[in-house]
Amino acid sequence: MSESFNPGSGSNIKESLASWGDLAGLLRGGDQGAIVPVVIPRDNRGLRWMILVWFGLFALLSALVMSIRAVIGEGLGVSSLLAVPTLLVGVLSVLAAVLWWWRGSIVEIEEGTTGILTKYGAYARSIGPGRHYLWHPWARVDFVVDTRTEIPYTAPVLACPTRENVPLKSIEFFLKFRIDEPYAFVTTIGASNFDLVLSSAVQDAIRQRSRQVNTESAYDLRGSNVEDMRRLLNEQLRKYGVVITGCNIPDVQLPNQYQQHLATRERVAKELVAYEQEWELTRKRRIDTLLMDIERSKKTRDAKIVEVNASLNKARKDVAQMLEEQETEAQRVRYEIETRGRADLVAAENEAKAQQRLATAYRDNRAVLEYELARRRLDVGAVLAERAPRPVVVQTEGGAGDGSALSTLLTAQLLPQVMNGANGSRASLSAQGAQDVLGSAQGAVAAAAARQQQMSEEYQQQQDAAMRQQFERGEGYGDQGRRRR
Repeated sequence: MSESFNPGSGSNIKESLASWGDLAGLLRGGDQGAIVPVVIPRDNRGLRWMILVWFGLFALLSALVMSIRAVIGEGLGVSSLLAVPTLLVGVLSVLAAVLWWWRGSIVEIEEGTTGILTKYGAYARSIGPGRHYLWHPWARVDFVVDTRTEIPYTAPVLACPTRENVPLKSIEFFLKFRIDEPYAFVTTIGASNFDLVLSSAVQDAIRQRSRQVNTESAYDLRGSNVEDMRRLLNEQLRKYGVVITGCNIPDVQLPNQYQQHLATRERVAKELVAYEQEWELTRKRRIDTLLMDIERSKKTRDAKIVEVNASLNKARKDVAQMLEEQETEAQRVRYEIETRGRADLVAAENEAKAQQRLATAYRDNRAVLEYELARRRLDVGAVLAERAPRPVVVQTEGGAGDGSALSTLLTAQLLPQVMNGANGSRASLSAQGAQDVLGSAQGAVAAAAARQQQMSEEYQQQQDAAMRQQFERGEGYGDQGRRRR
């Protein structure tokens, strides 16, 4: 519910009497600045509809009498002619009375409100929003209570003493309440009396709170936690069917003299704040200057660090290049040594192969020489065999077995002489040839042995020279031995 109020005088709660058409406006907008949570509706039904009922009954009875008189003796006369219109008027009167009664029994309760229904002046029940029919003539809605809206209420409390017994000019207290039990509210206290009770309860609560604070911290009451005050007010107002939904202290006004004192303190505080701000600006300016100097020094240091890093990188690069060159030179020397060692190894292997071939050749030459010597021996044997003595057959002129002793003797004497001459010449020739062959064979064998001895001595000299050079280069005999292996 929206309602304007004067902070100096506070809110005012009252109940109003209004017709059903003005009921919604009073509940939502109030009456002349006052809060109207309860409206007493005017009941305009009454019993005037009974006039139509009695008139209708009279017309019906008159029509009935006229009809009876027409039937009994008079026939079709004036009474018989008036009976039908009188009957119609009576029926219409009764119908109009019933319609009036039906229309007057309709009651519409606004949304968010509750009606208090009474019968013969006694409480009957509470009716909710919507359309209701009050068929009983003495049943009526005595009160319509706003039970949904949280009603705002402000109560300024004047001359509230603090803990130092300094009276504050005013403390404005604002709360919102809602009527939960409309029957208890209207029958127990009523809206006007509730205004007085609520104002007294708020003043008591505010004075108790102001007694708990110092004058210097009175402004701290604004917007402070007042949950304990809300619980206290709910305990006091619960029996009236009212619930406080929220409250706060929006404003606190101090005495004029104290306000001047506070104004002086505020001025001094503002000057102090201004001085602190000026000092803060000066300090920030100095800090910024120092930070700029530090940044400048950092940049200079970073530049020097960059130069040192560049020099260090250059030195590292030079050292790396020098190491690479030395590594390359060492690699080259190592490759030369390995190449020379491989060459020496290859030379040694070749020399070994040569010695092996020489040995093989010596072995083969020896076999050839032996074969040649054997062949020459065979030639000598053949020559000797050709020159060997041959048997001489002496035949006589007689038959076999016939011979004289004289012929046999003469043959025996002549035969040695003949054989000696031939054998002497053959023996001299064969001995000379054998000696020549043997001498040539012995010369070939001696030449081969001398050549082998010479080659062995040259190989030994080469091995000694290679080992001496290797030792002079710093390599051991073990490496040479391993290379030879």
